[in-house]
Amino acid sequence: MAPPLRAERVPAPPLAVLLELTHRCPLSCPYCSNPLQLVGLRDELATADWLRVLGEAAELGVLQVHFSGGEPTLRKDLPELLQHARSLGLYCNLITSGVGVERERLLALQQAGLDHLQLSIQDSEERGADRIAGYAGSHRRKLALARWCGELGLPLTLNAVVHRHNAERVAAMIELALDLGAGRLEVAHTQYYGWGLKNRAALMPTRAQLDAVTAVVEDARLRLRGTLTIDYVTPDYYARRPKACMGGWAQRFVNITPEGKVLPCHAAETIAELHFDSVRERGLGEIWRESDAFQRYRGTDWMPEPCRGCERREIDWGGCRCQALALSGRADTLDPVCDRSPDHAAVRELAERESQAPAPEFVYRKIRPAGNRAP
Repeated sequence: MAPPLRAERVPAPPLAVLLELTHRCPLSCPYCSNPLQLVGLRDELATADWLRVLGEAAELGVLQVHFSGGEPTLRKDLPELLQHARSLGLYCNLITSGVGVERERLLALQQAGLDHLQLSIQDSEERGADRIAGYAGSHRRKLALARWCGELGLPLTLNAVVHRHNAERVAAMIELALDLGAGRLEVAHTQYYGWGLKNRAALMPTRAQLDAVTAVVEDARLRLRGTLTIDYVTPDYYARRPKACMGGWAQRFVNITPEGKVLPCHAAETIAELHFDSVRERGLGEIWRESDAFQRYRGTDWMPEPCRGCERREIDWGGCRCQALALSGRADTLDPVCDRSPDHAAVRELAERESQAPAPEFVYRKIRPAGNRAP
C-alpha cells in the first residue's frame, strides 16, 4: 500500500463518477471509444458491488453519478441503483443509446431517481444515422425516447458525434435538438480511442468541414442563447493547444469499468505500464487518494519542459496522456496536438492525409444479426 499523502497533497474529491455498468450494447458505432477488449457479462460487477461503490462515492464527496456503458439500460438492476444513488443525495444522469427503452421503462427509471438523460444521435437523417450505428431502426427509436422525455418532463441532452460522414448536417442536428425539446446539445468531433482509433481514416474530417461546423455552431450559440445550450468539442488533431482531458488527470472525474477497475479517464487502460486498482479489492476513496496510477500524472510535478514552465499548465494539465501515447509512443511527454511538441507537425500531416484520402469502409465493432443490420 502506498504511504499516506501529506495533508497538503490530498486531492479534492471528484465532482463526478462515471459508472460503466456494462460493455454490452445493441449498436456497433465505428467511433466507439470503449476498449478493444470488452468486459463480458460474467465479469461485470454484481448489484451489491455497485451499491457499495455508490455509497463510497457519496462518502468521498462525489456530487454526480453518470450511469453509462455500453448500454446501461441492459442492466436489470438499474432502477435499484438509481434509487440507492438518489437516497445518497447524488444527482443521477443516464447516458444511453436509447435503443430498447420503452416509455414504461423510462417512467420507471424516472420514478426510481433519474434526474437527467443524455441520448446519443448519429445523424439528423434516418438512413445515415442507422448506417453509422450499424442498426436499422435505431434512429426512430431514439426520436421516440426523446419525445417521451419531453412528455415526462425529464431534462434531455443530445450528444452528436461529428465526423466526415455527417459534418454537413450539424445545422440539421441543431434543429433536431430544438424540435425534440432538448435543453443541451453536445456537438463533439470524434475522439480517436478504442474502436474510434481503428476507424480514424474513415472518420477524419477535412479542415474545410471543421471550419464549416465551427461556423455553424458559433452562429447557433448566438442565435439560440437562452433556448439551447450548445457544447462544442473540437477535433484534437487540428488543434494548436490541447484540451484538459477530463478536467485534468485525476482532478475532477473518476471512471469505473464494468469489472470494477478505477480509471482517471475512459481510455486510461491503453497505458499498459500503469496498474489500475479494482473496487473489488480497495475502497474508492483510497484509490482516488493513494493509487499510483492516479498520482502518476495528477497535478504538474510529472511534467517535462516546456509543459512545466507553460502558463497553461494548470489549464490544460498537459493535455491527454492516452493521446500522447497513441501519437508519440510515450504517455509522459507533451500531448502532440500542442504546437510546442516535436511531434505536432506529424499529427497535422496525418490529419490532412487521412481526411483527403477516400474514406475506407467502417470496421464495425461486431456483426449484428441480419434483421438489425443497417443499410
